[in-house]
Amino acid sequence: MTPKRIVITGGPGTGKTSLVRYLEEDGFLCYHEIIRDLTSEAINGGDTASFKSNPLVFVDNPYRFNQRILDGRLNQFQKASMDAGPVVFFDRGLPDVLAYMDYFDQDYGPDFVTACRDNRYDKVVILPPWEGIYQGDEERFESFEQASAIHLELLKTYIAFDYNPVTLPYGTLEERSVFVTDLIKSIL
Repeated sequence: MTPKRIVITGGPGTGKTSLVRYLEEDGFLCYHEIIRDLTSEAINGGDTASFKSNPLVFVDNPYRFNQRILDGRLNQFQKASMDAGPVVFFDRGLPDVLAYMDYFDQDYGPDFVTACRDNRYDKVVILPPWEGIYQGDEERFESFEQASAIHLELLKTYIAFDYNPVTLPYGTLEERSVFVTDLIKSIL
């Protein structure tokens, strides 16, 4: 039986990664965000003071960088088919790539759209902007305002692919985890 695939998404600094790690500690299979590793790799040796919000400004080929992200997420999606267990969580999904490319006004080919259209998740949970927990770091260059705008782009993109994202309420990690686990009971 193919596990149910659940995407945890949202703008930068909304608590996605913390929630995914918490769910993993509770015994769920989780695929982690791959962009942080790729961003770290891209900025290695670069002048991070010049990177304002778009991590693609320091890569030689932004399209290829985004293709690597898409390919990595597609690999996670396909690998999940072979994993045991009723549910698999993903820290970001395939449509996130298009949302970010749209936000940064970058073109993409039909293969990006096809990958998103043909590889469907069972549920999308979106974490809203939350200024109270937002923090920048070495791989997160966006301001809170930019993170909020990215949230809207993510919402628009998932809706364009006929998803009905469920907005996760603010709360502790435990409260958020309970909300998500209660939500997935409805699709199992």
